[in-house]
Amino acid sequence: MTEPKSEIIEEENNEIPKANGVAPNLYEKVIEGCRLNVKMASQNEWRQAEIISRCRAPNGSMKFYVHYVDCNRRLDEWVQADMLDISTLLMPQKGGKKGAHLKEESRDPNETEGKKTGRKRKIPLLPMDEIKVEPSDQTAIPTVNSGSAPSLRGSMSMVGHSEDAMTRIRNVECIELGRSRIQPWYFSPYPQQLTSLDCIYICEFCLKYLKSKTCLRRHMEKCALCHPPGNQIYCQDKLSFFEIDGRKNKSYAQNLCLLAKLFLDHKTLYYDTDPFLFYVLTEEDEKGHHIVGYFSKEKESADEYNVACILVLPPFQKKGYGSLLIEFSYELSKIEQKTGSPEKPLSDLGLLSYRSYWSMAIMKELFAFKRRHPNEDITVQDISMSTSIKREDVVSTLQQLDLYKYYKGQYVIVISDEKRQVYEKRIEASKKKTRINPAALQWRPKEYGKKRAQPTF
Repeated sequence: MTEPKSEIIEEENNEIPKANGVAPNLYEKVIEGCRLNVKMASQNEWRQAEIISRCRAPNGSMKFYVHYVDCNRRLDEWVQADMLDISTLLMPQKGGKKGAHLKEESRDPNETEGKKTGRKRKIPLLPMDEIKVEPSDQTAIPTVNSGSAPSLRGSMSMVGHSEDAMTRIRNVECIELGRSRIQPWYFSPYPQQLTSLDCIYICEFCLKYLKSKTCLRRHMEKCALCHPPGNQIYCQDKLSFFEIDGRKNKSYAQNLCLLAKLFLDHKTLYYDTDPFLFYVLTEEDEKGHHIVGYFSKEKESADEYNVACILVLPPFQKKGYGSLLIEFSYELSKIEQKTGSPEKPLSDLGLLSYRSYWSMAIMKELFAFKRRHPNEDITVQDISMSTSIKREDVVSTLQQLDLYKYYKGQYVIVISDEKRQVYEKRIEASKKKTRINPAALQWRPKEYGKKRAQPTF
């Protein structure tokens, strides 16, 4: 939801109607940075939330934009004052670290010293690759429904989060893209004159944004595109991939980034698209190729990333397209004869999709190797080279599956009969799903970092 049209609260004692039996002046204490329990309407439960912003509606009532602690930002919303539990109010601690809060009734204005009973320990933040999950501590990752009911699991990523309150508030109410109307999840810097509208209309072929249905209709009459600009490098069963150069098709690439930012919280949006290639997945019908999702990658990555951003639009989620995008990115890496990895850190949905793909790809390779060479051992490096999955990702996935064991001075891969049967069934079931056909991929890697050799005479 977008910020309601209202005026910002000023420091004056206007008469405000009581909310939930609480005196109006108590809500004046609820400022940006406070934490208190808020009733989450979608879950019908009370959760601790942080106040991001506040405003006063024309009728004098107060509204607050809240972020639910330990929840993904796509659940942030505007709530009425009667949804707040003032008795749980925690005020920001001045001069303290970010996230430090004190109860309002327990604040001591004369307190100037903190605890000095010892040095505070710094807790190291380990990358996901180095974390081994023990079986007893494993918890099921909740399924994320597309659009309307997102996961409560917090995003792994903190990169790109802005401290500016304005960019933390979802600013677009709704977008219309093709046959779908979609409620965005996050802030995206569309022009301010459009964000105040009830809906932004987007051409599904060139991704140009317009202010009304009439403007969209007129644009569609003149728009010459029926598919993304660029080269069609894959076509199979009405699914196609188009490669778009961020330098040659700058307008489309920038519009694609604006659209993607509505559903990606962990990425910082840059208007310089020159260093990137975009691979757009489409579905084809009689009207043209309709965008389903995409991933981008740097033309030259020093860290060997084969994906920078990856997104499946909400109307097409839970249909296997995320796995298809990931598989396609690794098919490109195989042609390049390189190992690749997605740019870290991953979002919650990204981690879920990659863990699923890595697990299946690694297990398939393990079983295939044993059938080809029943008396030989396979190494992590062998798995990495045959799947193009970076070695660190192979190790972290084996650890997460509890297959990587330390035995007699070395690490070994151990698969029990029970797990082998489970994964054999999953591999058999996956054959019915849509997969990338390498034979249908018409693509050759380009050497962007090298200048063409000058002819000599």
